[in-house]
Amino acid sequence: MPTEIKRSACPYDCPDTCGLIVEVENGKAVKVSGDPEHPFTRGTLCPKMNHYERTVHSPLRLTQPLLRTGLRGSGQFQPISWQEAIQRIAARWKEVISKYGAESILPYSYAGTMGLVQRNSGHPFFYRLGASRLDRTICAPAKEAGWKAVMGNTAAPHPDEVAFSDLVILWGINAVATNIHFIHSVREAKKKGAAVWLIDTYETPTAAIVDRAFIVHPGSDGALALGLMNLLVRENLLDYEFLRTSVQGFEELKKEILPNYSLQKVISLTGIPGETLKFMARTFGKVGAPFIRVGAGLSRYGNGAMNVRSIVCLAALVGAHRKKGGGAFVGTFTAGAFPMAEILREDFMAGETRIVNMNQLGNALNHLDKPPIQSLYVYHSNPASITPDQNAVIKGLAREDLFTVVHERFMTDTARYADIVLPSTSSLEHSDLYRAYGSYCIQWARPAIPPIGQSKSNWEVFSLLAAAMGFPEPFFHQRAEDLIQYVLSLPNNLRKGIDEEDFAAGKAVELIIPAEAKTQFKTPSGKIEILNPAEPHPLPCYLPPHGGKESFRLMTAPSVFALNSSFRERADLRQKEKAMLLKMNPADAQAKGLKDGEGVVAFNELGEVSFILQVTPKVPSGVVVAEGVWWLEHCPGSRAVNALTSQRLTDRGAGSTLYDNTVDVRREN
Repeated sequence: MPTEIKRSACPYDCPDTCGLIVEVENGKAVKVSGDPEHPFTRGTLCPKMNHYERTVHSPLRLTQPLLRTGLRGSGQFQPISWQEAIQRIAARWKEVISKYGAESILPYSYAGTMGLVQRNSGHPFFYRLGASRLDRTICAPAKEAGWKAVMGNTAAPHPDEVAFSDLVILWGINAVATNIHFIHSVREAKKKGAAVWLIDTYETPTAAIVDRAFIVHPGSDGALALGLMNLLVRENLLDYEFLRTSVQGFEELKKEILPNYSLQKVISLTGIPGETLKFMARTFGKVGAPFIRVGAGLSRYGNGAMNVRSIVCLAALVGAHRKKGGGAFVGTFTAGAFPMAEILREDFMAGETRIVNMNQLGNALNHLDKPPIQSLYVYHSNPASITPDQNAVIKGLAREDLFTVVHERFMTDTARYADIVLPSTSSLEHSDLYRAYGSYCIQWARPAIPPIGQSKSNWEVFSLLAAAMGFPEPFFHQRAEDLIQYVLSLPNNLRKGIDEEDFAAGKAVELIIPAEAKTQFKTPSGKIEILNPAEPHPLPCYLPPHGGKESFRLMTAPSVFALNSSFRERADLRQKEKAMLLKMNPADAQAKGLKDGEGVVAFNELGEVSFILQVTPKVPSGVVVAEGVWWLEHCPGSRAVNALTSQRLTDRGAGSTLYDNTVDVRREN
């Protein structure tokens, strides 16, 4: 059989949403490479997606429905038919609903796939069922809240615009791990003479590509931004015309807030020396077009939204937003390219049902009543690994009275606790629509290969469940491709001008966003709102992060070779990480009597986790770093890093505080 060449898109939770070229032989994907015609990703893939065919055709793939036969968590199952699986689920749900009501059923999903139809296909079903709703806020809602507090719905600049900047600041983003295609334009700017800075809590792999790395105390990013603003005022390095015409609240900020952030106070809060702070402010104020790429990490603290808000305000003081190559970028908002209401179907709700925050699943499973959670349905997520307070989550999953269904590709930590496991398709096996959140690209991907074994897509499974539950609405009985065709048939201003032929052929295309859109400020005042009366704090200010009693700030950082708990089925990628490491500064290791390569335990009031110690000067004193989320079967001990993270929420957006935790460290016994 000749090799077929098909196009697809990376389905994972990454801002880049790469275009894929899939080589298919005899119905099998034999090679996956980057699409050189993709407008943003330009043919490059990250280490995780190189050899994606190894994930798709992994011998660990689940290929048939399974029924639990052993103890919860044991991973002991026997095969059953799809018909039996669906009948069992529907029968149990009808029983639960008759006794406790539909709100006793909770869906749990997030971003195992970012395809708009498959990712959201459970929403209409659970709305129609009357189940509890899930507040899906584990990633970076505080970042969006911080941006919107200042910029409203203003469009972000095109990410390639950074190539025209003369100072690029990668603030709280390990772009090498999470945004590699943005680096292309950063390098273009560097060739033209731009300086590139990194501001982060330790020297991430991204430090290797920058000119200067500034290491701040965890959670102090907002204090740094306020301190730099105060220095800009003192040094008279402001764009007064821009402030007069396009900014609301600068005078109030200058009078009421900035005097509180003296040089000495900012040194104390951030750990950055005074002369360095002066250098940063003077450079930032004197360059022509500074560009700040704001990452998600700095938003995952109790003060996360305020951190982002303050950084965005910093860019406003020098008029960066109006300059080509300048501004602040937290991400693109491209959901408007598709009529999401037609996919989500909130109109299927008979009435408002309760909302459970996904970061507080442990509390929900163990303590929620009126009614208690009696059934959990998990799809494209692995809450036993990725959700804060792992011990509480696993305690809840271990409840004998909790009926759990997991729709998955692999036997994850969560799937091991399921009563029924359903095999899921990969992104190469179903149709979907994709939109990037780090560029303005959209793509329509069709199946490249047939489903592996008996696996079914999210859409197919919810159609089966809808029929079993007796839902008569035609919406539930169409194909995913039918819904996609309908959604695309509706008029949409944001998609105007795209190459419809290329889009229909499966190529990634760019939405056409005018360059001037970034200065058409979509806020109530029509200006950048440093002063926002609708916020609990009308002006940006410093809010301290969580103050734990333990000795070390714990950074739960991203890994270059994994994405949260995804890709852990790949032994080749795990081997590149060597082990589940805890990185520590040499001085701290010496003070603790710990040696590189030995087993250590990080612990706090939530739990304890075993690691292999890596002693490195790239981590500052008082900080320890754990990169990536490991499956329990690959951990040195019985728990992974989220046994140490709290269910506390961010200041705005109700997001996770995965970076706002403290631990102590001891030698493994």
